[in-house]
Amino acid sequence: MITFHNPLHLGHAPVHEFFRGERVPCFEKPARVDYVEEALRLRGHGMEAPDVDSSAVLSQVHAQRYLNFVQTAWQQWLALDPANATAQPFPSVWPVRTLRSDVEPDNFVARLGLYSMDNGTPMAAGTWAAAKAGADAAASAGVRVAQGARAAFCCTRPPGHHAGPDFMGGYCFLNNAAVAAQTLRNHGAQRVALLDVDYHHGNGTQSIFYDRADVLFISIHGDPRTEYPFYLGHADETGVSEGAGFNLNLPLPAGTSAATWFDALESACARIVRQGADALVISLGLDAFEGDPISKFALTSADFTRLGERLAGLGLPTVFVLEGGYAAAELGTNAVNVLDGFEQAKFS
Repeated sequence: MITFHNPLHLGHAPVHEFFRGERVPCFEKPARVDYVEEALRLRGHGMEAPDVDSSAVLSQVHAQRYLNFVQTAWQQWLALDPANATAQPFPSVWPVRTLRSDVEPDNFVARLGLYSMDNGTPMAAGTWAAAKAGADAAASAGVRVAQGARAAFCCTRPPGHHAGPDFMGGYCFLNNAAVAAQTLRNHGAQRVALLDVDYHHGNGTQSIFYDRADVLFISIHGDPRTEYPFYLGHADETGVSEGAGFNLNLPLPAGTSAATWFDALESACARIVRQGADALVISLGLDAFEGDPISKFALTSADFTRLGERLAGLGLPTVFVLEGGYAAAELGTNAVNVLDGFEQAKFS
């Protein structure tokens, strides 16, 4: 399968994050992609550098004010104090409910809170370059599929599906899956289906497309009453305005078996068929794996091969975009199982 990697991902290497109130080493670390790339090489998949600039597409899925902030955030942080080069910035205040978000504060930490949904998205010196290169990879995969390729894989980090129109969160800064979907639309696809199989709901992707009918968003994920991101991903969220009916959430309780998970996948596939989609984007989170340290589904490595086979059965040109998955050693196996299952299945 055509695979675009991120040559700059190593520059995004924050040291720690806060998890359940504790300061811990980052779960989202460079080794995640290293394991995937190793598995790709072992199974004969080549990798290409991105060849498309995503800048124009980014401005279609993200607010320009937000893009301006993320691009310059590290420089702003250093301007406060050069010693900040060895520290990580974290927000400490957020404009919830009655507080205003239309006025950008002068204070850097306040700006960071304005554009963050949590304090679990640490930055480093190379964060913007890595995130932008990942978006370029997603745009490159979208263009290649639009030009006639059966499928392409965007192998990158940081992930993207928690990043919304004007906010970062959940390790995500730029929404790579949204970039891929918008790229397909820009290149002639009339209806795109975007299926998110990450354990955590793709709240950012939902927010980007929630009022649009040209991109059907479907997510299979842990019930937000108990699982991150908590405040979005319920079954009654079905879209608004022109997008009414074009958002499908399939929340499942923690501990869900593979059999029940695949029942939800069948519901998602049936909805994609009814949509009459021209192209498919998969937010390929792999944290539904039974050994994932921060997730609670029960898929095995073999189940990911089955997932790839089922997606191939939809018969659609497909872009796969790597999202979460924190059982790092198994991540490569599970990712390439999806791709190989897809490639080896009949493309009807």
